[in-house]
Amino acid sequence: MDQVRFGIIGIGNMGTSHAKQLLRDIRGARLTAVCDSNPERLRWAKENLPESVRTFSDANAFFVSRAMDAVLIATPHYDHPTLAVQAFESDYHVLIEKPAGVYTKAVRDMNLAAAKSGRKFGIMYNQRTNPLYAKLRDLVLSGELGEIRRTNWIITNWYRSQSYYDSGGWRATWAGEGGGVLLNQDPHQLDLWQWTTGMMPARVRAFCHFGKYRNIEVEDDVTAYVEYENGATGLFVTTIGEAPGTNRFELSGDNGKIVAEDGKLTFWRLRVPEPKFNAEYTGGFGQPECWKCDIPVGEGEGPQHRGILQNFTDAVLRDEPLLAPGEEGILGLTLSNAMHLSAWTSDWVGLPLNEDLFYAKLQEKIKSSTYRKSTGPAGGKLLDVSGTH
Repeated sequence: MDQVRFGIIGIGNMGTSHAKQLLRDIRGARLTAVCDSNPERLRWAKENLPESVRTFSDANAFFVSRAMDAVLIATPHYDHPTLAVQAFESDYHVLIEKPAGVYTKAVRDMNLAAAKSGRKFGIMYNQRTNPLYAKLRDLVLSGELGEIRRTNWIITNWYRSQSYYDSGGWRATWAGEGGGVLLNQDPHQLDLWQWTTGMMPARVRAFCHFGKYRNIEVEDDVTAYVEYENGATGLFVTTIGEAPGTNRFELSGDNGKIVAEDGKLTFWRLRVPEPKFNAEYTGGFGQPECWKCDIPVGEGEGPQHRGILQNFTDAVLRDEPLLAPGEEGILGLTLSNAMHLSAWTSDWVGLPLNEDLFYAKLQEKIKSSTYRKSTGPAGGKLLDVSGTH
């Protein structure tokens, strides 16, 4: 194989963007098929995509066609695992938009199907291509920071107005979207939180406010506290209702602290690790000497979506390592599921997550949801809402 034929299922905002990039920017890739149940989107595809790109209104016909080698799934959140399983069982490589799904039980089934298929599986975690977070991960995992003691991410610059939510009946509903700021805006940060540190919490206590700032049924303001196996603690604060917002990720370790903010990476590095200083210092008041280091990270935010598409294509063609393996999508989703469950039960939630309890609580929310799904692979239409943020 010298070229990967891509088929996209869901050609709304993000699906359309991916289609355009596949047509012009990705070496070794060719767009050969698209699928969407919305006649307007299919009409757009026929009018704007090359005649060689086949169009489908039915997912089953799309999979049976053999018109592609790899399937890019950019549909509603609930449909990601269902369609991915069908794609794997049809012997396709699969790249999914974030989040991996709405609940980890379905995502676990998707991961099992991927492993059984032996095909390539990726997820659109495009923020992993950002040199800021790549450098942060390198500093942490190489041991420069020492053992982590605290993580603290304030991500409150996801401002969204009421008119944003009023633009679609599925938005910010349990049945239509499966969550609010945690599932729509924050999947990237929840992924980066564990990806850059290499750590998942041992337990979570979260306080979610539902419809605090907007007339919606899901969470729009969250403060979560976590504890790790090594005794470190963490805080994750997010909302769509503050302006101006903040995006500041701070990590404290034995060797100092690192802050990622405003596209810059700053390392306050101790000349002597704090545990060693504490064990040897006898002067009472005092603290380790500290150097402020501006860490070079390169210009811009990296290739983003294009970078993930190129990396996935290269993985299929030449077996290059995936920057964002699809199986890792369950990690960030576990964090958001744990936060929801903690808020719903007003209690600590330990990891591994009680997936059956979360699923049962989610079904209760869906039953009272203001949104009612129509027909489709998982009860919803094949419309791209996953990447609209």
